[in-house]
Amino acid sequence: MPKTVLIVDDVAFVRKTLNEVLTEAHYQVIGEAADGAEAVNLYMKLRPDVVTMDVVMPQMSGIDATRKILKYDKDAKVVIISAMGQENLVMEAINVGAKDYLLKPFSGAEVVKTIERALADDSGKPSRPSPREHKIG
Repeated sequence: MPKTVLIVDDVAFVRKTLNEVLTEAHYQVIGEAADGAEAVNLYMKLRPDVVTMDVVMPQMSGIDATRKILKYDKDAKVVIISAMGQENLVMEAINVGAKDYLLKPFSGAEVVKTIERALADDSGKPSRPSPREHKIG
């Protein structure tokens, strides 16, 4: 059975792009949310295997949504998606418990690799170093 994904981003084009990339890679996109509050509600209802979570959104930030999802399910796998230059927000999200991150703009191959890495990691630690440790940007 394919792994399930919840896509969270306030930009419809980004959600559509992620949906296409993940569907092509044989993941099952079971939901999309445009803000953090909607993401938390959908997570509780759908229980996806992994969540792609934008950081900056209206209503509730991706960091707050990640915090709430992990409070509800400590084993949730959340991949943060952030724009270049927002490394501090990515660091904060990883400190909250996000498994991995993607920086915009991203390629389809990067998306798939990051999702695979997050799903493969059961250690409870981030899948890779934070962007500061990674010296991105």
